[in-house]
Amino acid sequence: MGALYRTGSVLFRAGFRLLRVDLRVAGHEHIPRTGPAVIASNHIGYLDFAFVVLAPPTPRREVRFMARSEFFHIPVAGTLLRGLGQIPVDVHGSPTEAAAEARAALERGELVGVHPEGTISPSFVPRRAKSGAVRLAESAGAPIVPCAVWGTQRLLTKGRPARPTLGATVMVRYGEAFVPQGRTGMAKSRELMTRIEALLAESQAAYPQRPAGPSDRWWLPAHLGGDAPTVEEAEARLRAQDEERRARRLAS
Repeated sequence: MGALYRTGSVLFRAGFRLLRVDLRVAGHEHIPRTGPAVIASNHIGYLDFAFVVLAPPTPRREVRFMARSEFFHIPVAGTLLRGLGQIPVDVHGSPTEAAAEARAALERGELVGVHPEGTISPSFVPRRAKSGAVRLAESAGAPIVPCAVWGTQRLLTKGRPARPTLGATVMVRYGEAFVPQGRTGMAKSRELMTRIEALLAESQAAYPQRPAGPSDRWWLPAHLGGDAPTVEEAEARLRAQDEERRARRLAS
């Protein structure tokens, strides 16, 4: 493990301790001990990648996660991301360079992390996957390790004030490594998300904490009785954000 990676790991873990995060991990034995693999996780908060990358046991293999390039320009956060060797992705431009870097990492026998949904799901329900995760794994002949995170939305997520819940439980659950067998890219991506959804349902069923009161139901999805946007409302919100970004780019 490189010195910069160790430093970044220590700083993130120090932050977890400061927030009194109760981190619970299951299925870490499914991460291959050697050789390449793509770790594909659902996306509900800005810190998802850190938990997928740094969850125990330690020491463990380094994971290079594909993250939005704009995060690399944020003071402190950008330094930590670079120290952890994460891969910047220009989601509003051409992702070709990032895809090439990720594939090269896999061909060197490394682990690469991705969020197949491409962006945070405001409903906290997994969105339809883009094809990038499956294509990346296939291009390097690597298996995929599905992963589900739960509880990270209570620390920092889209559309909510940056006021982390102290003492929140965060669950990270890895599934068995597999090679999608669908006939098309869409079918293979659906197979991946089905596995992630099953892992997520297990974590939600086992989650030990409940909302502290009516005003604290925002982090539960609507289908579990929470106040998070419905899937339909969340998708409409994301479409509006995409249109606003396109308009800003055209204006500039």
